[in-house]
Amino acid sequence: MRIAITGGGGFLGGRLAGQFLANGHVERVLLADVADVAPSADPRVVFLRADLTDPAAAAAVAEGADFIFHLAAVVSGQAEADFDIGMRVNIDGTRNLLEAARAGGRRPRFVFASSLAVFGPPLPNVITDDTAVRPQSSYGAQKAIGELLVADYSRKGFVDGRVARLPTVCVRPGRPNAAASSFVSGIIREPLSGQESVCPVGTALELWLSSPRAAVANLAHAAWLVPGSLGERRTVNLPGITVTVAEMISALERLAGPEAAGRIRFREDPAISRIVSSWPARFDVGRAVGLGFVRDPGFESLVRDFVADQAAARPLG
Repeated sequence: MRIAITGGGGFLGGRLAGQFLANGHVERVLLADVADVAPSADPRVVFLRADLTDPAAAAAVAEGADFIFHLAAVVSGQAEADFDIGMRVNIDGTRNLLEAARAGGRRPRFVFASSLAVFGPPLPNVITDDTAVRPQSSYGAQKAIGELLVADYSRKGFVDGRVARLPTVCVRPGRPNAAASSFVSGIIREPLSGQESVCPVGTALELWLSSPRAAVANLAHAAWLVPGSLGERRTVNLPGITVTVAEMISALERLAGPEAAGRIRFREDPAISRIVSSWPARFDVGRAVGLGFVRDPGFESLVRDFVADQAAARPLG
């Protein structure tokens, strides 16, 4: 079994690789990224520096792969600020990878990481898998286009596509990025490390969140679904939890004390607020749960998972 993961240098890609490497039947895991990826001692791990806007690079990623996980993307804030790069990476790069899979003739399982950003107002009270997409950002539009491409390449029999619409993933490790949702992790991660963080939205804003652990488990599960189990609907809204910014801060205070919560500063950013407030926060995920996807028990578990993962990653001595 040969796995290819685009965006392999990101934290989700690395964790996803780890899940598959624990499986003794895996022959190769290729991690492709535009940046260098940290080396691995596991001889089954192959690194490839690849820009998917180059068809030759996309072909190198797809070559021989039984499973392709397409996680690479220009994130929401950057896609909104730089329309051209978002279109090149998020649409042209996706099509190049699908074309490469088509040319290879292996009909790989193709898991496309999509986003709740494909939805936008006017929104129903609860989103279902049948809710029409109506993106209100370039990133959301590009993800919606990617979903349609995966569906049509699957209809034609070129790939066996599965579209996993991810909630906002929290708490992400590392540094802030250009995503409009970056603050969601930042208002927890930075205060826990003794740093100040800026919240650019109001505390009443509701968010739809997933832990990294659940997100990775669900991406892997999407690949393992029995062919045909999704029926004609290739997309599935992955489980998450609904939480307000105020509830997030209250959980931080309960777990880390008022000093940690006091490190959050509020400074509204209208551009960020406009994007994230257009995203839905309440989903009916009965279909996803019925298919075996997992959900987090509550927001405090997301914070506890992050603290535990950071402690496990910290060098001894």
